[in-house]
Amino acid sequence: MPLSPPRPAAPAHRAALPSGHRWRPSTRLRSWVMGIAQERLERFEANRRRLFGVAYRLLGEATEAEDVVQDAYLRWERCDTAVSPEAWLTKVVTNLCLDRLTSARAQRQHYVGPWLPEPVRTGGAAFDPFEAVEQRELLSLGVLVLLERLTPPERAVFVLREAFGHSHREIAEILDLTEPHVRQLYRRAQQHLATARKRFTAEPEQHRKLVERFLEAALVGDVPALERILADDVIGWADGGGKAPALRHPLVGREEVVRNLLTLARYAPRIRLVPDVVNDEPAIVVYLDGQLSGITVPEFDGDSIVALRTITNPDKLAFLARQTKHKF
Repeated sequence: MPLSPPRPAAPAHRAALPSGHRWRPSTRLRSWVMGIAQERLERFEANRRRLFGVAYRLLGEATEAEDVVQDAYLRWERCDTAVSPEAWLTKVVTNLCLDRLTSARAQRQHYVGPWLPEPVRTGGAAFDPFEAVEQRELLSLGVLVLLERLTPPERAVFVLREAFGHSHREIAEILDLTEPHVRQLYRRAQQHLATARKRFTAEPEQHRKLVERFLEAALVGDVPALERILADDVIGWADGGGKAPALRHPLVGREEVVRNLLTLARYAPRIRLVPDVVNDEPAIVVYLDGQLSGITVPEFDGDSIVALRTITNPDKLAFLARQTKHKF
């Protein structure tokens, strides 16, 4: 039987170690490795809010957006440190969102009742997860609902262009598309949203006062006051997701909406309505017996409320609850 080839001799530094001991990196080497890891983390954290903003606008769900950003970080830990963090991370987050959007569209066909985006508190919150003020476009619930009309690629192109100012060339690189294709997708998105977006012009002070008047009227059941505030063709949506009380079909017209609002007066001793700012627009946070139970976000046209979007699904209040440190 032929003999096995001899094993190569161990390196001198290992051969010299006493039996049972293992080689360990020097303090200098450990410090160098830790320094690289810390630098990598800092480069990621510098982009975290922007990445969350991209993911949230694409998905309409804050919890899902957090998951995507975390997934992107795990991939960032393993990537080549020579790449540009902003470009690389934006590409990863965008494409992760596109994958989720495709499956989400199928799942929402079986959603119980109207589907509304997950609200995020932006006024005096314990933390504001969004990026710099100059990039806070496409945040309102109304606009996020409109974005649901777009295909995932159209939505990605529109968000990257409108909210983050990426050029068509940059978007083409992010999505692995040709520049002419990106331009075509952008034009389609503009056409889908052109008419509807005119309504979403921010007039924060006027809207804040309108919300205060609405709150006063709703709490005492003042029908004439409510009728003055609500548009004739006002629409009310409620998203309970089958997990909390909510109407499964929209309320259409002032009469139906007022009739529904009058139920609040019955709960007056137990209910507390608090004005707040959600998704950079005035909102009403609802507490029942001291616990967060819902949120209503009005949509305005001039000095009238033309829509009310109410979210009571506890899954969609979880992120907001963590922001405000309330239980529900």
